[in-house]
Amino acid sequence: MMTPCLLLFDLGGVLTENATFSQLQQLLPDGEQSIKERWLFSPSVRLFELGEIDAAEFGERFVAEWGLELSVDDFLQAFASWSKGFCPGVRDTLLLLRQSYQIGCLSNSNPLHWQKLSDFGVEFDFALFSHLQGVIKPDREAFVLALRTADLDPCQIFYYDDAPANVRMAAELGMQAFQVEGFASLVQLLERQGLLAS
Repeated sequence: MMTPCLLLFDLGGVLTENATFSQLQQLLPDGEQSIKERWLFSPSVRLFELGEIDAAEFGERFVAEWGLELSVDDFLQAFASWSKGFCPGVRDTLLLLRQSYQIGCLSNSNPLHWQKLSDFGVEFDFALFSHLQGVIKPDREAFVLALRTADLDPCQIFYYDDAPANVRMAAELGMQAFQVEGFASLVQLLERQGLLAS
C-alpha cells in the first residue's frame, strides 16, 4: 500500500457525532433497520443537501416520504439536534496528521447541520460540503470535485467514509477507500495503516 499525500474524510459517522440514523430509526413506523442507504438516495434528503430546497420544504417532503407520525415542525426541531459536532479527540488527531499529510473533508451537509460545523479552523486544507458545492455523494461529480480540488492522482488519496456506496464510488475513481464506523474505528485503522502512531 502506497503512502498517501492526502487523507480525505467524510464527517458524519467518521469525524463528527451524528445521531441521525439512530434517532430516525426510532421514528420510523416499522422500525426499519437498513436506513443508511435509503437516506443516501432519498429524494428529499438529496434536494436539501444539494441546497435546492429550504428547511421547511425539506421537512414537508421528508415527513411525507418517510411516513413519519409527527409534525413537520417537530421533525425539523429534532433533526437540527442530531448533528453534534466533532467527536472528542478529532481536532488533536487531525492536527497531528496534518504534520505529515494534506487533510481534506468531503461531506454531504445541509443548512441545519451546517450550523454545528461552521467553526472549522486549521483542521483541513480544504473542506467541501454538498449544500455549498451543489454536488452530493455518492454521485461521481462529488468525488471528481474533490480530485480537482486536491490536484492529485486518485491513488495518492486515502478516503474514509461510513457509507458503503460512497466508499465504492471513491474506489471506482482510483482512490484508496476505506469504510469505518465512528471515530474510534477510524483511529484504529489509521494506526494499522501506519499513518498515526498508536
